[in-house]
Order: sequence, then structure tokens, then C-alpha cells
Amino acid sequence: MDDKAHQEVSHDENLVYSTADGRISQSKSVAVTPSDGFAKVRRETKGRKGKGVITISGLGLDNKALKALATKLKKTCGTGGSVVGEVIEVQGDKREEIKAVLEKNGFKVKFIGG
Repeated sequence: MDDKAHQEVSHDENLVYSTADGRISQSKSVAVTPSDGFAKVRRETKGRKGKGVITISGLGLDNKALKALATKLKKTCGTGGSVVGEVIEVQGDKREEIKAVLEKNGFKVKFIGG
């Protein structure tokens, strides 16, 4: 009976500490939003004090692959940038260069906005 109670307790997701096992670490799962087949490229200036950035979303890649792609884009454009959530931000207005790199990596590109 004691083993059965221990098994039930160890399957509890909110359990932090067990007298039998000690500290229990929570399992971390990161969900990646699936892509619809298009990389959405948008120029934004709102909330950036008039400075323009290009945001790329809808890629459907995990965080490590997003950072690698962002590094490649930044080197190609010769600008700075970052990864925020599932969105790549590249400084400046280099839409055509970004489009070329994304198409070379197998993404279909769709420009959104003006």
C-alpha cells in the first residue's frame, strides 16, 4: 500500500518536494507555434522612438534555430537585432536582403503592411 501511495504522489505535477525522493524538478516543455508556410516580414516603428525595425514571424522554429537564423540575417544585413519570443527583429529597413536569405533557407516570404 505504501508503494501505491508513493506512485500516486510522484505523478502529481504540482509536487515540489517528496520525503521519499527529495526535491522534484518540474518538467519543462516549450511549445512552438506551427508555421502556416509563410514567413511574415513586417516593418515596424511603433514604440521604438521612430527607429524602424523589420520583424519576422511565423517561422515555426524552436528557439535555438531562431537564434541561428537571426545571426545569419544580422550578418547578411550588417545590422543589429534580437530574438523576442518567436519573432526575429532586425534593425533598419533591409527587407529585400532578408527576403533573399529566407528564401535561400526554404521559407516563402510574405510582406505585411506598407
